Amino acid sequence: MAVETPLCNFGWPAPDFRLPGIDGVTHALKDVRGPRGTLVMFICNHCPYVQAVADRLVRDVRELQGMGIGVAAIMSNDTVAYPEDSFDNMKLFAARHGFTFPYLFDEGQDVARAYDAVCTPDFFGFDADMGLQYRGRLDASRREAGPADARRELFEAMVQVALTGRGPLEQVPSMGCSIKWKEP
Repeated sequence: MAVETPLCNFGWPAPDFRLPGIDGVTHALKDVRGPRGTLVMFICNHCPYVQAVADRLVRDVRELQGMGIGVAAIMSNDTVAYPEDSFDNMKLFAARHGFTFPYLFDEGQDVARAYDAVCTPDFFGFDADMGLQYRGRLDASRREAGPADARRELFEAMVQVALTGRGPLEQVPSMGCSIKWKEP
C-alpha cells in the first residue's frame, strides 16, 4: 500500500538517535550532522519505490555531501516479517548502490516513531541548526524511475537549505511503501 508523507513542519527539531551502522560503528545524530544541514532518510532494501531511486539518491547525496550536508539512511522495517531488509541484506544493498553515507538499523523502531516516519523513502532535510526545512520527495519517480531529466527536488531543496538556511515553501510529499511495523 502506497503512503504519502505529511507536509513539512518547518523548524521542527530533529530527534536524536544512536543506531548501529552496517559499517560496525554506532552513529548518533551529532556524528552525521553537517555544517550546512543534515538529511535523514528512512529507506529499506525491498521497497520498489526505494529501488527505483537508489542510484539517483546516491548521486544526489554525493553532491550534497560535497556542499556540507551530512547524511544518514535509517532502515526501520520489521526484519522478521521482511527478511529482505535484514542487517546482512542492508550491507549488500548499500554495496550494490555505492552508499557514501551511514546506513543504520533501527531494530526497535523507536527512531522511526520519533521522526513520525511513514514510508520508504521518507526524507527529512534539516538546516544547520537542526530545524526541519524539507519533507518532500526525491523527484517525480514512483514505483519506477522517473524520466532521466526529472527535476531533482530533494537535491534542489537541500542546496537551498545549505545556501539560505530555508527550504522551499512548496514541497511535493514523498510516496512509498509503508514502514513495516512490528506486531505489538
